[in-house]
Amino acid sequence: MIGFIIRVILGLAAVGFNAYLFYVGSWGWGITFILVTALIVLSFFRNENMIMALYHMRMGKQDKAWKALNRIKAPQMMPKKQHAYVIYLKGMLGLQQDLGFAKCEQYIRKALNMGLRTDQDKAVAKMQLAGICMQTGRKNEAKTLLSEAKKLDKNNMLKEQLDMMKKQMGMVASRNQMRMAQMHKGRKKMPKRR
Repeated sequence: MIGFIIRVILGLAAVGFNAYLFYVGSWGWGITFILVTALIVLSFFRNENMIMALYHMRMGKQDKAWKALNRIKAPQMMPKKQHAYVIYLKGMLGLQQDLGFAKCEQYIRKALNMGLRTDQDKAVAKMQLAGICMQTGRKNEAKTLLSEAKKLDKNNMLKEQLDMMKKQMGMVASRNQMRMAQMHKGRKKMPKRR
């Protein structure tokens, strides 16, 4: 919240100073200072911690990405789309760091409901949800999520991953089969009598 207030004060000061430069007649400095003002105004629409989290995720440094996301103290104060991406990133990082399927699924579904910007991000989110559903034995839900992800993937960037998941779908046990395997897990087979 304090960072937002500082940004507002800096933004208003930059716009005021820019107007003053034009009023005085310093057109060259006024035009140059427009770039500085634009950078300050852009910081309202892009959170620097979220940008750092995305960068660290791409580099494979999940612990640094978590730290960057945790520095965002009040994501509900952000614009709705940015808030959705913070939740989306927490869900994706949670899958990589064993946060738990239920919690990650909750994060990703919430981000989808809030609205992600691009169809590609929606396709990745639905593909991850399908993977969670496959792991928890919800085969039918996983199939529908995979078909939705395939429709959203218009550039065929996820084609290989979607095809691989469809192949794995045949090997996935249903919820009843998983329950039966858990029930019989502790029992030892009796040795055959001769």
